[in-house]
Amino acid sequence: MMQAVLARVAVVLLLLLAAVPQLHAQAIVPAPPQLQATGWILMDAATGAVLAEQNADERLPPASLAKIMTDYILAEELAAGRVTLDDEVPISEKAWRTGGSKMFVHVGDRVRLEDLARGIIIQSGNDASVAVAEYLAGSEEAFAEMMNAHAARLGMTNTHFTNATGWPDPEMYTSARDQAILTRRLIADHPEHYAIYAEREFTYGRDFQTGAPITQRNRNSLLWMDQTVDGVKTGHTEAAGYCLVASAERDGMRLISVVMGTESTRARARESQALLRYGFRFFETRNLYAGAQQLERSPVWKGRDDDVAVGLEGDVVLTIPRGRYDALEATITMEPWLIAPIAAGERVGTLRVVLDDEEVYSAAVVALATVETAGFFRRVWHSLQLFFMRLFS
Repeated sequence: MMQAVLARVAVVLLLLLAAVPQLHAQAIVPAPPQLQATGWILMDAATGAVLAEQNADERLPPASLAKIMTDYILAEELAAGRVTLDDEVPISEKAWRTGGSKMFVHVGDRVRLEDLARGIIIQSGNDASVAVAEYLAGSEEAFAEMMNAHAARLGMTNTHFTNATGWPDPEMYTSARDQAILTRRLIADHPEHYAIYAEREFTYGRDFQTGAPITQRNRNSLLWMDQTVDGVKTGHTEAAGYCLVASAERDGMRLISVVMGTESTRARARESQALLRYGFRFFETRNLYAGAQQLERSPVWKGRDDDVAVGLEGDVVLTIPRGRYDALEATITMEPWLIAPIAAGERVGTLRVVLDDEEVYSAAVVALATVETAGFFRRVWHSLQLFFMRLFS
């Protein structure tokens, strides 16, 4: 055991280099595109890494991007079992009279919550948003408090809501970064619910004059322009300009783009495409280690076991410049003397990942099992060994 301890204070892991071809030239990542937008951001959904941004924290009118939060809260309530998709929601006069884009529900109707969800997501219905807000919180004003509480919980530091629809209000604002944060959580926390965002149209109700069914197309034109795009939400008011939160997945990598304050529907689609192309072309997402994967075994003193398996609490996923995977170096530095008792999950070292001499990730290395204290004579013997080892180290 003494030789094992002295031999490993730091262990360089070469697992990252396995089965990866060497590149003859370092990959070059150009500057991100400059967009005709007030604020924008590009984020990796898996890691939260920001690949490009400009004015990402500027407080801007959210327009209908506010409905992402409205729907996120609905998804949270569904997941918690407090409501179901089959619930029939009464439509108030306030919801019916709400201006702007509509799902075309009518006062006095009772509409399934599932239909209202599609009315919010696909048709951007203000009437559907108010109906859901009233059903979940009793009033739209109370629902706005819920929206702000969730925003605070998610770390959306430049966001404040006053209504469920994004209807213009000088006291309501958000930022490109906050919208990316929210969208990332929506996708991660509620993937089945998020699948609705990819639907291209929704039919609900009938025209009063003709009796024909009312079918509305999803306002996110990228769903037709790029088959890898599966969401998320458009927005427009005179103050906000044309906004779009988009998300796409290619070869296991998912990106989220947010553009706010463009000049037209065509511009918001064009600028979103430019961001997504840049991200997918020049970056990649890599799964380095799985959580609870044994990386090695570390000697333990004064324990019933001679050593303990060590690893990481969670998965290690990194966003790196495309083609630089082989340049990553991962190093584990262990605590020099692990002494029992050791609890499963207890920190026993540190993992550091370096790219081009810059640390890009660090995390605690933890014990993957519990090591209980040894009997009296074993503890005494190990104490004597440790005394002399520390004395001459």
